Amino acid sequence: MRAAIYRGPGDIAIEDVPKPDIESPTDAVIRVTHTAICGSDLWFYRGDKDPEPGSRVGHEPMGIVEAVGDDVTSVAPGDRVLAPFAISCGECEFCRKGLYTSCVEDESWSGDNGGAQGEYVKCPFADGTLVRVPDRYADDEDTLEALLPLTDVMGTGHHAAVSAGVSEGDTAVVVGDGAVGLCGVLAAQRLGAERIVAVGHHEDRLELATEFGATETVTERGEDAVDRIRELTYGGANHVMECVGAASAMNTAIAAARPGGTVGYVGVPYGVDEEGLDVFSMFSDNVALRGGVAPVRDYAEELLADVVQGTLDPSPIFTETVDLDGVPEGYRAMDEREAIKVLVKP
Repeated sequence: MRAAIYRGPGDIAIEDVPKPDIESPTDAVIRVTHTAICGSDLWFYRGDKDPEPGSRVGHEPMGIVEAVGDDVTSVAPGDRVLAPFAISCGECEFCRKGLYTSCVEDESWSGDNGGAQGEYVKCPFADGTLVRVPDRYADDEDTLEALLPLTDVMGTGHHAAVSAGVSEGDTAVVVGDGAVGLCGVLAAQRLGAERIVAVGHHEDRLELATEFGATETVTERGEDAVDRIRELTYGGANHVMECVGAASAMNTAIAAARPGGTVGYVGVPYGVDEEGLDVFSMFSDNVALRGGVAPVRDYAEELLADVVQGTLDPSPIFTETVDLDGVPEGYRAMDEREAIKVLVKP
């Protein structure tokens, strides 16, 4: 089969690799029909992470089940499925309480499992991981493109809103205008927030945030951004969602929180070790910090229900579509902020 391969910073190649096969009775093999390039993929693309050259990449697969192991009961060949970015056994202590990203099996989509930016993937622990798309929508392209963000960014934005405690009538601040931040706006709107302040630096993305439910936008940077947020929220918001991961964004979120408020953070916190976190402000204002890597499998069914009912559609975050050969160009476009998120159809 063909798959995207990391060759070094700025270098993604499409190469022939062995197709994965059933090795365990709990495995499933999926023919990938839809996948995506994630903002977190840009960390290794830019050289900020250092996977081994030759690694297969991608972690947001959707497709058709081709084969299953003898113990798989939840899906069968021919089923349309989507798969969260984290593989989970569904049976360990952490999976049982919904913390699927802490599964003790510690599997990933790379390596022998195929890499989700390719033609096929193997899913270990299929029953604990895969989410079946109802047959009625299995070939509805608009619905499938709306469901694909549930593999990562929509569930991650939802986790930010849940972690920040957003509920009916609240004011929420969303820091970040990437795909996760935009999905965070959708999530806050879905949970009933009355006011949603979207913070970012790109006018086109903030226009989409407004379409998704943001009531105000902030384009200032640094202290000016904090001052503007505090002005709009009369001293800070009780619910702040950090959807970037950079230390500067984290500290903006902390500064934007009202005393006694909560920051829900889902951005991978690169740079925080070097630049530090404003823990003193959190301490002095009793600001809580909740969140982490999003257990999107825990949210998949409720979000899927809204998508198929037509009340949730995150698909506008896909601003470019490529085939497998276009994946290297897709990375470049996202790296240079020419695309919010790239949809891949292998």
